[in-house]
Amino acid sequence: MTDRADITTLDYTRARELLEKKEITCSELVDKYFQRVNVSQLNGFITVFENSAREQAAQIDEKLKNGQAGRLAGMVLAVKDLIAMEGKKTTCGSNILSDYISPFDATVVQKLRAQDVIFLGKTNMDEFAMGSSNENSHYGPVKNPHNPECVPGGSSGGSAAVVADNLCIASLGSDTGGSIRQPASFCGVLGCKPTYGRVSRYGLVAYASSLDQIGPITKSVPDLSVLLEAICGHDTKDSTSADQAVPRFSDYLNRDVKGLRIGLPHEYFTDGLDADVAEKIQKVIDFLEQSGAKIIKLSLPHTEYAVATYYVIATAEASSNLARYDGARYGRRAESTSALEEMYVKSRTEGFGSEVKRRIMLGTYVLSAGYYDAYYRKAQKVRTLIKQDFDRAFQDVDCLLTPTSPTTAFKIGEKADDPLKMYLSDIYTVSLNLAGLPGVVVPVGKDGTGLPVGVQFIGPAFEESILIQIADFIEREFEQ
Repeated sequence: MTDRADITTLDYTRARELLEKKEITCSELVDKYFQRVNVSQLNGFITVFENSAREQAAQIDEKLKNGQAGRLAGMVLAVKDLIAMEGKKTTCGSNILSDYISPFDATVVQKLRAQDVIFLGKTNMDEFAMGSSNENSHYGPVKNPHNPECVPGGSSGGSAAVVADNLCIASLGSDTGGSIRQPASFCGVLGCKPTYGRVSRYGLVAYASSLDQIGPITKSVPDLSVLLEAICGHDTKDSTSADQAVPRFSDYLNRDVKGLRIGLPHEYFTDGLDADVAEKIQKVIDFLEQSGAKIIKLSLPHTEYAVATYYVIATAEASSNLARYDGARYGRRAESTSALEEMYVKSRTEGFGSEVKRRIMLGTYVLSAGYYDAYYRKAQKVRTLIKQDFDRAFQDVDCLLTPTSPTTAFKIGEKADDPLKMYLSDIYTVSLNLAGLPGVVVPVGKDGTGLPVGVQFIGPAFEESILIQIADFIEREFEQ
């Protein structure tokens, strides 16, 4: 029998074993998680589903008794609050959608319901996924479970923090420029940004449509593999969804790395990298080389333009996507307005936070007459050059190894008054989104202050399997 006090620390793979043996129940799991959630000081959730989660748990317990349970029965999941769930609030961390209740499920939610996942609640996030620290939420900042004075990363900071603090088994986040991978690194959990088009975006509230992807955050690589399998696949409701077969990612567990060619792009190992982070990453490189992998140094020469390119393209798309929030159709509408234009202005002024307004203004500027060619069109050309850098690299290597962030988690408020400094914390993550590639972050230890460090692996398009293989090998064999 397992110690009932410890069941919230289980990953799904172990929890499912105990459920099958009838040593624990889904209802018991959910009760234990809510006991933790209700006293948590992290501010990781915007909404919790106590009634519906308990109902789901009771129903799935019956299915387990009858041998009719889905593949993910008993997985207690949190969902980032920009993924639509029927009958639940979808706020995007914003005042402008504070009372919006979705009339439908996102495709990923439909898929997970069908596999008997239990939904615990919706997680806190930077407003409309715009941020690298989770300080831009209308609902207040999320705290890092390893040090509550520090940020958990963003924009999926709530999703990473609640997994790291054992408030649920796993979670879903979204990644536009690092928003799954950076919080996973800061909170010491696993995070995957799939290939663009691998996971349906239907029901994901758009920030930058050519960059956004939904992905999993978990406590273990086996959990990552099964959750990724569950959410991937073609969807006719999403015109950008790729019609690609989905591998059984769990088949890539328990393999070694002998013969794998791993590239180290020298642009990611420059003076801006914190010494503690660099030391941990080097230990991983040495370990992989000793384990039979071939380490190859290479160059991604257009990396220096990635952050500037990202913030032109992302803000341009945000300006277009967020134009729909005008107070006229849904979302917050300002009171006491006498004319249509006044209603638009006042609704958006009251509804959006400062970072969202900043990005809307940046995006509107780069799309405006006289500046479109100078900024937006040029950024799209540089995006192509960045993708070509990766294409050339993957002719010689199977995957790339890089840091995830230049530093470990920084203090809450430390970068709040310096947007440029905040944007530069995305320097190692935005290139993947521009190129549409998959990335996985694996925790590999802690710095001198006890804050987690994560290493990032980047794969060719639709080659998440290689990333699962390496991440699993590190999780099993690397001594932190």
